Amino acid sequence: MLNDVLAGFYERDLRKLIEEVNLFKNEEDLWRTQGTVKNSAGNLVLHLIGGLNHLIGATLAHSGYVRNRDLEFRSRGVKREELVADLEKLILMINRAINGFTPEQMEAEYPGFFDKPHTSVSYVLVQLLAHLNYHLGQVNYIRRVFE
Repeated sequence: MLNDVLAGFYERDLRKLIEEVNLFKNEEDLWRTQGTVKNSAGNLVLHLIGGLNHLIGATLAHSGYVRNRDLEFRSRGVKREELVADLEKLILMINRAINGFTPEQMEAEYPGFFDKPHTSVSYVLVQLLAHLNYHLGQVNYIRRVFE
């Protein structure tokens, strides 16, 4: 039950992120920063792609993904189509991973330190969903401010 709910929320919110990326009238605005806004919408998208691929894909689903967190915040000018394609792949990976977990795997200890010791996989998946939504809101706000 929890698996279906979480997989559905991840898909819904990642599709909303795809919509936000596509709503930028000027693709260059994906990479704009201004004043105290130090992370562009594009960098936040790269951060979500990297983080979720690492924390769910590599750590839980053994996808082999290798994260370069620094590059998530330094890259500029990645094409909108590439961001959207990576988000689409992310949706598929997360759906397969979460729906493949047994109830015992969902309540097992997350392999590695997350934000406190001895957290369950289900706890981490909920926390990552909240993190996704935090950045989704930032992307929405940045888009509306710059356009």
